[in-house]
Amino acid sequence: MKKTIELKAVDLQSLLGVSDTHLRLIEDSFSPKIVVRGQEIHVEGGENEISQVREVFHEMAQTLARKGSLTKTDVQQLIKIIHAENGKAIEVSNMVIHYSRKGNISPRTKGQETYVQTVQKNDIVFSVGPAGTGKTFIAVAFAVAALENHDVEKIVLCRPAVEAGENLGFLPGDLKEKVDPYLTPLYDSLGIMLPRNRLKPFLDKKIIEIVPLAYMRGRTLNNAFMILDEAQNASAMQMKMFLTRLGVNSRTIVAGDITQIDLPKKSDSGMIQIIKILKGVDGIGFVYLTESDVVRHHLVRKIINAYDRNGDVKKQKYHIQNETNQHLVDILELPIFLEFL
Repeated sequence: MKKTIELKAVDLQSLLGVSDTHLRLIEDSFSPKIVVRGQEIHVEGGENEISQVREVFHEMAQTLARKGSLTKTDVQQLIKIIHAENGKAIEVSNMVIHYSRKGNISPRTKGQETYVQTVQKNDIVFSVGPAGTGKTFIAVAFAVAALENHDVEKIVLCRPAVEAGENLGFLPGDLKEKVDPYLTPLYDSLGIMLPRNRLKPFLDKKIIEIVPLAYMRGRTLNNAFMILDEAQNASAMQMKMFLTRLGVNSRTIVAGDITQIDLPKKSDSGMIQIIKILKGVDGIGFVYLTESDVVRHHLVRKIINAYDRNGDVKKQKYHIQNETNQHLVDILELPIFLEFL
């Protein structure tokens, strides 16, 4: 079967990539033969595969028109989405979370779109998923957008300093020198959202604070956007302490990967326990991202899948009921968690 795709008013070099990089990605991902002649793309192969290739080129053209550019990552993501839906592309909305100095920040997968919608509907959101799914990045984007829109007056980002055992007093230097190495990922995300000449005054005036979780004790934060990163490494008491810092007109996002718990006992994770405790509470939302939502290097998804297939780590599967969906969550074998179920 042969089909011709006409591309009118499209910059073919931008669409196909430098040295046809984008075209080669499509050829490596689908079986049909693809030949480009002028403004036409000729595709030969099975009907279903041709349909998928046509969808990829259509989505690429739409992305190029919307963003003004098209990256290798964009093409890889479109191919992944279409593969996942067996030939039918997922309609990921054009919603923009924040206009950053490096371009618009918007969801790039169906899971991320659900994440965004959940944050828009709830004051407290728990985002659970593997590395590279945008849990922290999207949370920071929401926080910066809220600050710039004057919805909040302050942003507080924190994470447990598990690697230091939270015993920061034994490390050399002042507080900033002690904790900065553990908070670098949060600085990285902020650096993308805000130019240095704006970020530095925010940090100096403590309009944006980046602190270890242990230093949140005793505070009440009004008109603030709070983010807890690496929440799987917070104990049950720390999780309760963090959530009860929430003051008037404040919001929070708690992000973590329950397959990467660094606590001495996996069962001590407050995030594991809170999933059951707060399920069904009005105003609190849960989002479960998967390897299909990974937006880092294309090999990251393969690495995650390889670890999931590895028999060295025993796993059990639990069904966690969200507001409308049944989510299958893989977690490490945690005996104490059974008590909460």
